Amino acid sequence: MLVSEEIRAAVAAGRPVVALETTIVTHGLPRPRNLEVARAAEDLLRRADVVPATIGVVAGQPVVGLGAAELARLAEGDRVEKLSVRDLPAAVARGVDGGTTVAATAWLAHRAGIGVFATGGLGGVHRGASTTFDESADLVALAGVPITVVSAGVKSILDVPATLERLETLNVTVLGYRTDASRASTSPTPVCPCPRGWTRRRRPPR
Repeated sequence: MLVSEEIRAAVAAGRPVVALETTIVTHGLPRPRNLEVARAAEDLLRRADVVPATIGVVAGQPVVGLGAAELARLAEGDRVEKLSVRDLPAAVARGVDGGTTVAATAWLAHRAGIGVFATGGLGGVHRGASTTFDESADLVALAGVPITVVSAGVKSILDVPATLERLETLNVTVLGYRTDASRASTSPTPVCPCPRGWTRRRRPPR
């Protein structure tokens, strides 16, 4: 794994660093919107005095803190793979380019000493999973990787209530910020109550 000098220095100095995934760049958005969104996310963090750590795999090398050329390579490449944690060893051995999922990004970020990860939609339990047993490896990563993940919610194609039930089973703490409802990541419509929601500012404990 290659960690950029900027990320190493920021982590060592205790500066705020936020990890960003790349499957939204490689598989989630059309070109050229994908690269525009990736760059805008980094710029937004920098304006808040936070160091962005965009994570992906370039020529078989997991990179924490992609440079501009590396990010463009993933955004514009025609043979870029979608990589979860289980796919990383094979990707390294084959020397491929890949966008990292929530699971793989969280795992690599934690190894680099990063404690916060921001993303759009989380993976979860698919509709009809009672017969297909189809659920995202993101849930296993959230249960096993000690990292705070900030997201817009569960992906809209998934079963949101079932995903929350699965997160409860896996002992993953779920908090709603300024909301008491859970929503799909691309919808403003509440789907079900949030397990724990902050709807107003609370005084810090003394």
